[in-house]
Order: sequence, then structure tokens, then C-alpha cells
Amino acid sequence: MLRSAGAKRVVDVRLNNASQLAGFAKRDDLAWFLREICRMDYRHVPALAPTKEMLAAYRKAEIEWPVYEKRFLDLMRERRIEETVDRQLLDNSCLLCSEDQPHHCHRRLVAEYLNAHWGGVDVVHLGAKE
Repeated sequence: MLRSAGAKRVVDVRLNNASQLAGFAKRDDLAWFLREICRMDYRHVPALAPTKEMLAAYRKAEIEWPVYEKRFLDLMRERRIEETVDRQLLDNSCLLCSEDQPHHCHRRLVAEYLNAHWGGVDVVHLGAKE
């Protein structure tokens, strides 16, 4: 799917990319699979991940999606990701997080935020169920 989409790298926007819960998608394993099987690069960009506290509050249902979304958008503004993240890094890249669908996923928020600031960001949700 990644090769068919023309992706050249996977940009990991997960906060926890090496935990036991990541399974085969642990940072080092994933980088190896991507390099050996897909001939793709792997980069972890923590600046595009939520804070530990924010993610925990959402996962424990202490906050609902609209609150999480607002806090994450505020965090990206605070981090000035449109200035601090290299646009070339994201060119022909696939954002990876742990959610399978984009509607409640921070990778969608990252893509939409950067498109609003940079313009010309084409977003395709690979494997998204209609």
C-alpha cells in the first residue's frame, strides 16, 4: 500500500513508538522493515505527537475528542510546527500513528494544520474505510 501510494518515507508521529504495545511497529523493527522490504526511510518526529498528559487524558476518557482536538491544535501552534518541521521531510511521506481511521486521529490534524499554513499539502488516507 505504501509503495503503491508513492510514499518515500514513513514519518512516525506517535508519542510511544518503542513500547511493548507497538508490536511489530516498534521504532527499530519498523525502520528495518521499511528499509528492507519497501526501500523507504523512517523518521520519528516527536514534535508532531501529543503530550503524554494529553494522550493519557483522551485514552482514559477524561476528555472527549473535541477537547483533545483543540488542545492538540493549540500545542501545534505553540510548537510552531509550520516553522520548525522541514516541509521536505513530509514530501511524499506517510504519517503514522496508532489510530486506524482518520476521523479521531492526530495525524489528520497535523496534515490539516500544515495544509492551512503551507498550502498545497495533498492528503490521502491509506486504507481508510469509507
